[in-house]
Amino acid sequence: MPSAEPAPVPSDLPVPSDLPGPQVRLPHSWDEARARAYNCVVPLPAHSVSLDQGIGRILAQDITALQDIPHYASSAMDGWSVAGSPPWIMAQTGLRLTAGQAAPVVTGGLIPAGAKAVLRSESGRLSRDEDGLPVLVLSESARPGEPKGGQHIRRPAEEASAGEVMVRSGQRLNPVHIAVAALAGLDEVRVLGQPAVKLVFTGDEVVSAGLPGPGQVRDTFSPQLAAVVRMLGGSVLEQQRVADNLAAMTAALEDRVEDPADVIITTGATGRSSVDFLRAAVAGLGGTMIIDGIAMRPGHPTLLAEFPDGRLLVGLPGNPLAAMMGLLTVAAPLLARLGSRELPALGEVFCGSPIPESPGRTRLLPYRLVYGLASPTKFADSGMLRGLAAADGVMLVPPHGAKMGGTVTAIPLPWQLP
Repeated sequence: MPSAEPAPVPSDLPVPSDLPGPQVRLPHSWDEARARAYNCVVPLPAHSVSLDQGIGRILAQDITALQDIPHYASSAMDGWSVAGSPPWIMAQTGLRLTAGQAAPVVTGGLIPAGAKAVLRSESGRLSRDEDGLPVLVLSESARPGEPKGGQHIRRPAEEASAGEVMVRSGQRLNPVHIAVAALAGLDEVRVLGQPAVKLVFTGDEVVSAGLPGPGQVRDTFSPQLAAVVRMLGGSVLEQQRVADNLAAMTAALEDRVEDPADVIITTGATGRSSVDFLRAAVAGLGGTMIIDGIAMRPGHPTLLAEFPDGRLLVGLPGNPLAAMMGLLTVAAPLLARLGSRELPALGEVFCGSPIPESPGRTRLLPYRLVYGLASPTKFADSGMLRGLAAADGVMLVPPHGAKMGGTVTAIPLPWQLP
């Protein structure tokens, strides 16, 4: 996948003094990291998929009718095609009628040449003429003047003419759009590229079911991360849990023909302690760091790297809330760009309480709206999720803090978007 040249980034940003682990310079502000994640790639190419694979995808090319729809005159009712006035003699063949003839027809059936209308089954009945021949006559249920000329006949091209646009490009395809594509005569639709994502989870201490014991934690990533990635526009191909060692992580990140992911998202091992091995795995595979830490909290160890084959890696911290903030900061714009979408929109909220300064970093705080004012939720430490579950959004508090009643930038939560 081709990459855009990253813009120069200032290196004189202040460094937080109370971050855990060895002190390192965080070269990217929140705004810079988000912009770099969006601008470091180009959109994936559009391609054709079968109709059943098109639902939920963004249409890249107009759906146009390959022929008139309907492409023949058809009946809108069960009954008889008729020509002329009653009574009607039943024609020997239903291919052509002359005045005074009728032929049975079902809904959607071909209207014979020469037919002028369709008589509904409830409006006619079979009888016999003076010579004992079968004829069709109006029944007692027939309405006055029935059938009128052209009544209950669907004319060719009533819904669309050949070449007419039926669905415009840019639409997110729903099941009815797909049905219209089939009606138009298509077997495939052309859609925008959608980034394929592989999820890799670390943590020998993580248990996937039941109550964790001392030194263990319950898995919070595999039940939720794939769903959020899909909300952000990705297609999750695989979820894999790996052991906490360099060899296992390197094997999970290696390029394989059966693993055609555009983006790999990992959790954990992004710090700088002796047991954090993600950077070493990336370096061992020839990867290049695009973002190596962000001046924000929680989520400051979030990484973005590119491998020589063009695959991207988003390394999320191991703490649940920190990982979600890294996902919204880096993965959301990256997936949007790969999927040919605009940079995700931000909003503004009025701050419901004064928030002190935190020099050198942006704080991402889940908030609740109370009487129109945004106040940070409780239970919003980097290892917690309860505060985010109760939140209406995430506010971005700049390093200088925020005043009560002042406006701050807000990130909408993916699961609350229309």
